[in-house]
Amino acid sequence: MKVLIVDDTETNLELTSLYVNRAGHEVITAQDGEQGIEAFIAHQPDLVLLDVNMPNVDGYDCAKEIRSKCQEGNLWVPIIFLSAIITDEAIVRGIEAGGDDYLPKPVSQAVLQAKLKAMQRIALMRQELQDASERLRKLSSIDGLTQIYNRRHFDESLRKEMAQAERTGAPLSLLICDVDHFKAYNDHYGHVQGDEALKAVAVALDTISSRPHDIAARLGGEEFVLLLPATARQGAAKLAGELVQVIRDLDIPHAKSPSAKYLTVSVGAATYRPNHGHASPETVIGSADLALYEAKQTGRNQVKTHTEHHLSRKQ
Repeated sequence: MKVLIVDDTETNLELTSLYVNRAGHEVITAQDGEQGIEAFIAHQPDLVLLDVNMPNVDGYDCAKEIRSKCQEGNLWVPIIFLSAIITDEAIVRGIEAGGDDYLPKPVSQAVLQAKLKAMQRIALMRQELQDASERLRKLSSIDGLTQIYNRRHFDESLRKEMAQAERTGAPLSLLICDVDHFKAYNDHYGHVQGDEALKAVAVALDTISSRPHDIAARLGGEEFVLLLPATARQGAAKLAGELVQVIRDLDIPHAKSPSAKYLTVSVGAATYRPNHGHASPETVIGSADLALYEAKQTGRNQVKTHTEHHLSRKQ
């Protein structure tokens, strides 16, 4: 556990640090409230031991500022005030400032170690909650069948990446992929085999999206999407062609397909260039969807791209 100790009296600071070190914890020190705030931001400790009476920025103001930083980072870090005089008024003021407890000065080693054990339990529980929250966040972003991202995550990512593209001026490309004649596949081979086919498409999509910021997602049913930040039209078309070929190379039999004897996909591609004018996420999706429609209407098992002027009109 990392413990930040803020005290303007050097002897008290050294003694408290010694006790915390003996308890097996890492110590960070600051000699006034201003340094304490800076140390909190820099080190993100698990506990703050904070002297009340200090010049310039006292313990109460320091605690208020630390609490505001906790709220910005969605954190909760316990603050224990250190004071030679603990009155009812001081306790009320300390709680209102964001403190959680008081320890009398001079600090007792036995009492401090007991408090540290209690705070360590809280720190461990907080970490477990954060880990659980992160697991739930990931689960809410993942498609249960294919284990790639879901529509919700894609929608959030598209908004973020469009905003980033507008800041940098870099192009943003989008591929929408649809499994050809999938209803006929499901009807002939059954839903279990259909699910396996969708998983194979997802793996292929995830494989060709090799960069960390590329987003492969399942929109729903047999429709998938690949979001390609900082990718121009030519690069998007190349990847779309690779995807079509990778699915062909899987040689998954599709006896009921009028397009081929094996499973195939159709892909629509669109590219957004911010310097050509503003577009909404719906416009980008609509443009790629229209290209997909053209690919399906003209034979499937192929790629169609929309020219950039489709996305350059003012919305």
